[in-house]
Amino acid sequence: MSIRTRLLLLTLLATALPALLVLARFLYDRDRAIEADTATLAAFAQRRAEAIAEKIQGTAQLHYGLARAQDLQGGDRAVCSAFLSEVREAYPQYTGILTIRPDGRLFCDSLRTGRELDLRDRGYFKAALAARDKVVLEPAFGRLTGVAVLQIAYPVRSPQGDLQFVLLASLNLQKLFEVDVPPVPGASLMVIDRKGTVLAKSQGGTIENAVGSAIAGTPLHAFATGQSGSATREIADAHGATAIWATADSSAIEGAGLRVLAGAPKSALLAAANRRFGQDISLLAALALLLFLVVWFFAEISLRRQVVRITRMVRRLAEGDLSARIEAPLPRGDLGALMAMLNQAADSLARQHDDISKLNARLQQSQRLEAVGQLTGGVAHDFNNLLTVVMGNAELLVEQAEDNPAQRLLAEMIVSAAQRGAALTQQLLAFARKQALSPKPLDVNQLIAGMDSMLRRTLGEHIEIELIRAAGLWQALVDHGQLENALLNLCLNARDAMPKGGRLTIETANTVLDQAYADGHPDVKPGQYVMLAVSDTGAGIAPEHLEQVFQPFFTTKEKGKGTGLGLAMVYGFVKQSAGHINIYSEPGHGTAVKLYLPRALAAGAAAVPEPTERLMPSGGQETILVVEDDEMVRRYACQQLRSLGYRVIDVDNGHGALALIEQHPGVDLLFTDVVMPGGMNGRALADAARQLRPGLRVLYTSGYTENAIVHHGRLDAGVLLLAKPYRLVELSRAIRAALAQADAA
Repeated sequence: MSIRTRLLLLTLLATALPALLVLARFLYDRDRAIEADTATLAAFAQRRAEAIAEKIQGTAQLHYGLARAQDLQGGDRAVCSAFLSEVREAYPQYTGILTIRPDGRLFCDSLRTGRELDLRDRGYFKAALAARDKVVLEPAFGRLTGVAVLQIAYPVRSPQGDLQFVLLASLNLQKLFEVDVPPVPGASLMVIDRKGTVLAKSQGGTIENAVGSAIAGTPLHAFATGQSGSATREIADAHGATAIWATADSSAIEGAGLRVLAGAPKSALLAAANRRFGQDISLLAALALLLFLVVWFFAEISLRRQVVRITRMVRRLAEGDLSARIEAPLPRGDLGALMAMLNQAADSLARQHDDISKLNARLQQSQRLEAVGQLTGGVAHDFNNLLTVVMGNAELLVEQAEDNPAQRLLAEMIVSAAQRGAALTQQLLAFARKQALSPKPLDVNQLIAGMDSMLRRTLGEHIEIELIRAAGLWQALVDHGQLENALLNLCLNARDAMPKGGRLTIETANTVLDQAYADGHPDVKPGQYVMLAVSDTGAGIAPEHLEQVFQPFFTTKEKGKGTGLGLAMVYGFVKQSAGHINIYSEPGHGTAVKLYLPRALAAGAAAVPEPTERLMPSGGQETILVVEDDEMVRRYACQQLRSLGYRVIDVDNGHGALALIEQHPGVDLLFTDVVMPGGMNGRALADAARQLRPGLRVLYTSGYTENAIVHHGRLDAGVLLLAKPYRLVELSRAIRAALAQADAA
């Protein structure tokens, strides 16, 4: 897969994730909006049902009071009507209040019409005759007003139980449904009777059912009459439009045969979420299109054409054509620097030591590694793959040129240059906190004692070294090799600050960083630490430079005296180890750098340095499955393993490796790269392979491990990793160690 295709795929993935997030937010907002509005509709309907129940209760209490009024007990019709008129003015929710004689004739009414009406055929009158001390309810449309009312009748009886008259109050239902602002967009409120007739409806809603219309036989009527309590449901109307309906718990007004409903079109409830989704998608599409165009242009002009030139040159070198070069003109920037570096590496086979020195000088220039600082992981992976092939082939040239000292010297210089390039990549990974650490309990005093003689030889006799090692020093939880490199870097920096000689002090102590200190340093976690301090009596650092000393490529040394990565590497290592670093300096008096390493709380033996045996371990006859997506690295690894006597099977992807494991039950070791395309990295491959073959031994290799076998900056327990670039002796030792490990669980 070409780099341009990879970049476009990465761009697609980068834009797909925001799109999925926008879609997920839209779906979430839509569901939450429907849930919230549905709950609001249900509460809206329930409040109206409760309001009707309150009015019925209030009317019953009014009837109880009116039954005792003397103006209604007498036989003066005018006085009775005048009294009821005053009562109605005090209670405008009633369209009328009247009394009915036991024979069914109208006696007096609040409208003072003086009409003679026979009400014996009215249902509420018949029900009142049979009732004792309770009100009778009946919904109806007023014959004169056409307004839906709830007839509330009460039989007034004498102490002996004889019916004196029937009190009737007509409660105006429409007044209870006058809502200025619906609680949700397009909401409508209505009340229906048992037959499905719409008695009243709120104004301003978008539901089409009109007052007086019938919904009997419709899904809405079935929903309203089929519920014993409150409920909600999506119901489609005759035109196919879906609305959300809620019915109230109407048990309090069940005697009146009323059901209160609230509904709103679903489209109105989703309008806000749909509008926001459209805006987000439009903006995202515009940004994605712009990003694709920029990436396409950059990939075509700046990458693809130049990568083709690099690939041709590297392929010729791999085939043994040492005259292969990338012809001028070379592009500017990082690719041009890489091309020039490759040309220099090839020229080193035909030039003298001066050409190698120029290559090293270029490797140390920070501008050629700017992209490595920004894209550490990806560059480290590809660069270490390249260095693996260069270093491995150079080693073969060293062996083949044993009888030709001049060529052997040139080949050894290539190996040395490749090793320096690998070290530089490792420093960048250390600063970026992406190196694979293997922290173990460590006695820092023992480490310093072991480095004492080496430091004295390295720093020179003009530097006086003083060691102050605290008694009872705690063990530190840290990677032994990386701490050794960090201490050496600090000592070399101190030596360079004292060109005419001076005193270098290395001190250890137990210390506790409390909450007060952590409050002033946000990256510090309060707790117990092992302090390792390196102090010198050199020239010191200017105050304006103190805040920059840990930045990569920053150096106060002369050009060619350093890469500016030493302190940056120490800083990245300490931070990745969950520690803290502090620097104090006074110009003319010296500098002190203090490393605070986390204390190892678990009891156990301190880590000791691994043996530095350089002898080549013997090979074997086991069968090794090599999984590596980089063709040149895979060819090199297979060639070296076969030279050691192993039987080798190779494949370039994880899925193919699983198929080979099923076909070859005799595979003894899976030797796999960590970072691979195709959706299956090395760790996923190993897990799947052990499902097929429990006990299969695994050795990982990578120039950059991502998060597959490294978590929180540390190698997973039980994982064996051979870091790229590696030499034949390192490959041989790692293979033997992996084959000797205990069976996997």
